[in-house]
Amino acid sequence: MNEPNIGGSSDPIGPKREVGIVETQMTQVTLEQAQEIIRVALKHGRETECLPLGVAILDPGGHLLAFAREDGTSFLRPQIAQAKAWGALGMGMGSRALVERPDRFIQTLNAATDGKVLNAPGGVLIRNEAAEILGAVGVTGDVSDRDEACAIAGIEAVGLIADAG
Repeated sequence: MNEPNIGGSSDPIGPKREVGIVETQMTQVTLEQAQEIIRVALKHGRETECLPLGVAILDPGGHLLAFAREDGTSFLRPQIAQAKAWGALGMGMGSRALVERPDRFIQTLNAATDGKVLNAPGGVLIRNEAAEILGAVGVTGDVSDRDEACAIAGIEAVGLIADAG
């Protein structure tokens, strides 16, 4: 039984093409990187005597990739950490940059997102060397500046770029 000659060559499935490895940039933070970011962020928090922390890592689409909270954190820490990271991702800037936005803007943003955005430092974008957003870290538990420092320490520990806004 003869197969149809689709590719126009003597090979019934078409001419052979060179198959090579295509190098691509990483498009999102990996689970392994996320877990290390959390580990280092919490370690930094202990070294700098922060209050108990919660740390969330979101992928570029705003989905939770990893979360951890230390003993003694309040029950709202998961939502607060995710809101800091989610706002950073949604606006394409670290949450520190949202602090200076007018209250009316933040109210409108929260109305559009069912209250998922928090305009306080501690939501830090994770970027690669090409400045692409790979995800975001949200840290909460201490004052926002210290939360942000923990997020930055975690991101830099895995060789990625922290964008706090």
